Amino acid sequence: MKSPITGKEMKKMVKEDVLVFRKEEFPILYHYYLCEDSGEEFTDGALDNLNVMQAYNQYRTRYNLPFPDEIKEIREQYGLSATKMAEILGFGVNVYRQYESGEVPSISNARLIQVVKDPTEFKKLVVAANVINGNALENVLKKIDGLISSQSDFNVIGLPKYLMTGLQNGRANVFTGYRTPNLMRLLEMIVYFTTECKPWKTKLNKLLFYADFGHYKKTGFSISGAEYIAIQMGPVPLNFGSIFEYAAMQDDVDITYQEFQNGGIGEFFQPHPNRNFNASLFDEDELLTMKLIMDRFRDVSTSDIINLSHEETAWSENFSEKRKISYNYAFKLVNA
Repeated sequence: MKSPITGKEMKKMVKEDVLVFRKEEFPILYHYYLCEDSGEEFTDGALDNLNVMQAYNQYRTRYNLPFPDEIKEIREQYGLSATKMAEILGFGVNVYRQYESGEVPSISNARLIQVVKDPTEFKKLVVAANVINGNALENVLKKIDGLISSQSDFNVIGLPKYLMTGLQNGRANVFTGYRTPNLMRLLEMIVYFTTECKPWKTKLNKLLFYADFGHYKKTGFSISGAEYIAIQMGPVPLNFGSIFEYAAMQDDVDITYQEFQNGGIGEFFQPHPNRNFNASLFDEDELLTMKLIMDRFRDVSTSDIINLSHEETAWSENFSEKRKISYNYAFKLVNA
C-alpha cells in the first residue's frame, strides 16, 4: 500500500493493542501500514477487518457464542435461505445473513440459534412459527426428520467429531482458528493438495498447516478448523494418521506405501481416479489461499519444507512439550 502523503510503498507492521467492543477490552495484534517518512499509520479494509475480528472472536469465545461458519452450517443443514431462517426465528429480514457475514449476534439471539442446531428443537419452532406452508413445509419437515434419525449414527456425527477434536468439545477457539472443526473441509483440502502435487505424508501435513495458518494470518479464521500440534517433523493436524486413513477408506485419495533402504516406510498420496476436488465448499479467498500455498511449496522437497516449518515460532515454541499450536502464531509466520 502506498502512502497517501509521500506516494511511497509503506511497511506493514504489527503491534500489541487493545480494542473495545461492547464496553469490554480485548488485547489484539494491531495490523497497520507505516509511512516511515511521516510516522503516520494507515489501514485498509482488509486490515480493519482483521483487527476487529480478533476482538469479535474473543468476545464470542468469552460468551460461548456461535461463529459465522457455525451459524451458516446450522441454516444449511435445513436447506433454508437466510431470509427464511430469520423469519422462522423472528429476526429482522437481513439479520441472519449479517450474522453469517461476521456481525456478532446479541447473546439472546445467539442462544436461540444454538438451540435450533438441534433438529428436534428446530422442528418445534418451524411448526410454531407457521411461516412455511404446503410442499415447502413438507420438504423441510422431511429434512429435519432425516437429521433427527442420523443423530444416532456414530459414523455420521461421532466419528468426524472425534477425528477433528479427539475428546474435546469441538467448539471454535484459538486452537481451531475460530472455526468449528469441519472434517469435510479438511478432507477436501487433502484432495486438493494431493491432486496438485501428489505429496508424501509429511509434506501434506505442512501444506495443510500453512494453508490453515496462512488464511488465519489474512482473515482471522482458519479454513478447516483443524487443531495442530508440534512434533519432531513439524506442525501436523491432530489425529492426522487416523484422518488420512479415513480419507483413503472413503476413496478420497489413494495412499501408496514405499519401503526405503534404511528400513523406513513412507506414505505417498495420489488422487483417487473417481474423486474430483469440490471447490464449492470454499469461498474465493479460501481457494486463493490454498492456491498460493500450493504455488509457494509445489517444488519444495519434503525435507526442505520440514526445515522451513522448523523456522516458524509456531513449531519452535511448542515442540519441546508437543503442545497444541495457537493460531495466533500465524501472525509470526515467516515462510507463508
